[in-house]
Amino acid sequence: MASLVLTQIYLEAAQKTALQKRAKANGTKVAEEVRNAVDAYLAGISPEELMLLDAATQEAKKHLDAMVGELDRINAKFDRTFDALDKIRSQSPVAEEGTR
Repeated sequence: MASLVLTQIYLEAAQKTALQKRAKANGTKVAEEVRNAVDAYLAGISPEELMLLDAATQEAKKHLDAMVGELDRINAKFDRTFDALDKIRSQSPVAEEGTR
């Protein structure tokens, strides 16, 4: 990280509270949230674009979470099927011949 320069800014109470809340949710510090906002501003990303990106990200996360849930259900079904097959094979007289 580049060296940091102390800069004092004045925020409205609601802005400070919102930044603290966001920092806590992100596991960061208020200063980092401010730096990220300044970086976005300097990159020319508008608040509207950030809101659209955030909404799209949240929507994608919902879909990915649903996919993970479905894959977990499918894996559990395969596990039960393989367990049943193992049980059938262990009780089969053919399986005993193969081990002799």
